[in-house]
Amino acid sequence: MLMQLTCFAQGNSQQIIDQINSATSKLSSMQCDFVQTKTVKILNEKLVSKGRMWYQQPNRLRWEYLTPYTYTFVFNGAKVSLKKNNRNDVIDVNRNRMFKEIASIMMNSVVGKCLTDRKSFRTTVKDTSAEWVATLVPLSKELKQMFTGIVLHFNKEKNVVVKVEMLEKNGDTTAIVLNNIIKNHKIDAKTFTVD
Repeated sequence: MLMQLTCFAQGNSQQIIDQINSATSKLSSMQCDFVQTKTVKILNEKLVSKGRMWYQQPNRLRWEYLTPYTYTFVFNGAKVSLKKNNRNDVIDVNRNRMFKEIASIMMNSVVGKCLTDRKSFRTTVKDTSAEWVATLVPLSKELKQMFTGIVLHFNKEKNVVVKVEMLEKNGDTTAIVLNNIIKNHKIDAKTFTVD
């Protein structure tokens, strides 16, 4: 895992972290719809895309864009498969460190596993009435080149991440909102392959 909380927030930060870890440790699988909004600072423009996501323990993720374009990203163990139009690419993440970090950030952020590795992020936690908000500031050189921060919103009632915000170094932001979340249902193994 690439991320972990090193909490500097006061009071019950460790209790919050423990609650989040407890909730996410019971998550064997998850599927949902998502809406991704990318704000491009230089153009003052918002680009909205929609799709579907599937996750299964310990290391399987399918991230599929459906509109306005089709694009599929599948992380299955040490391999990442990318499909766009009729082109399929397979990448061995163990041979590409940057790609491995990006793949892990995607997977771990969506399911809240980012609270288990202290060397990549310094994190603060905020408790609101409806959610816990974890703000992760990159510590590694590679991540600092991409992000100034990642913000995770954990819904207390659902015990899952419902929104991920990625703050890029160039001033762009990407917000991903997860909807229609289904937890711990069996997912066909074929979901994590690309045809």
